[in-house]
Amino acid sequence: MRIAQIAPLHEGCPPRYYGGTERVVSYLTEELVELGHDVTLFASGDSRTSAQLVPICPRALRLDSAVMDPLIYHLVMFNRVAVRAAEFDILHFHTDYLHFPIFAGLGLPTVTTLHGRLDLPDLPVAYAEFPEMPLVSISDNQRLPLPWANWRATVRHGLPRNLYRLGSGGGGYLAFIGRISPEKRLDRAIEIAGRAGMPLKIAAKIDRVDRDYFEAVIQPLLAAPTIEYLGEISDAEKGTFLGEAAALLFPIDWPEPFGLAMIEAMANGTPTIAFRCGAVPEVIDDGVTGFIVDDVEAAIAAVDPAVARSRAAIRWRFEQRFTAERMARDYLAVYEGLVDSAVVASSGPNGMEPERIVSAL
Repeated sequence: MRIAQIAPLHEGCPPRYYGGTERVVSYLTEELVELGHDVTLFASGDSRTSAQLVPICPRALRLDSAVMDPLIYHLVMFNRVAVRAAEFDILHFHTDYLHFPIFAGLGLPTVTTLHGRLDLPDLPVAYAEFPEMPLVSISDNQRLPLPWANWRATVRHGLPRNLYRLGSGGGGYLAFIGRISPEKRLDRAIEIAGRAGMPLKIAAKIDRVDRDYFEAVIQPLLAAPTIEYLGEISDAEKGTFLGEAAALLFPIDWPEPFGLAMIEAMANGTPTIAFRCGAVPEVIDDGVTGFIVDDVEAAIAAVDPAVARSRAAIRWRFEQRFTAERMARDYLAVYEGLVDSAVVASSGPNGMEPERIVSAL
């Protein structure tokens, strides 16, 4: 199958540091190539891939201080995809709704994976305006604000099987990884670790929009001698960071669409203590790969049982549920269904989709 993967340009594929969406696009792209498909990746020029790379900008936009308007580069990318669209059997977008006005009327097989939260008040307007655009969710919970949208499947994220290996958990610390922002609740993680009597290591980035929150709320909490703030870490560092951790703390306070950090911990055999929000119950097998809790007291009580979990059993569950190969095969099923539907639609009078014929009358 000839597949175009269209990635956001904020990070490279894969990202050098933090970046969930572009990391998943990279894993999917590489696995599709491994499975024998002809894949073209539209992404930033510093991306690393075994697919054919179409570089849109020299480097990840977040890391390019000369870039003032990232929207311009995305519009350029959509134009270049449209020019080459006939070369592909399927166009797979990871750019939210930005491409809808260009591609909705072209009658091409497309699918859009939505990677973010969908409970924002203006989003229904966009998805109602373009109801024909096929969508994939990354969890069932993510869909809840837009149950009427054109959902074709839920495809949960996956990681390359050999990206991480079973860790020992011998570091004796709890871990927090991700963004420092109000919804990620690093303040909860610091409280949980402190009251559980364990050190906490923090590998996290601070976005410009969250700088005031960090300085006002989080920075004063980092003075405790048992807290170590590492900043952003690379993939090469992540395996050791998570593999040596006794457990990952995931004390979120928002409708998490998926939570890639949970399966990264799982791939290292590291248990996760996560708050019951968003997709958490779809990812964590409670009592097996970690514990799902409802408050700080329950999280503190879960630390010792979590550390006692079998790390080999956690790693085994990762291999059963969250590999990149499983993710790629799930997407291939979606692609095939959309391509078959497009063939049927094109067999109507004048090669037009029946719905478009009606609307044109």
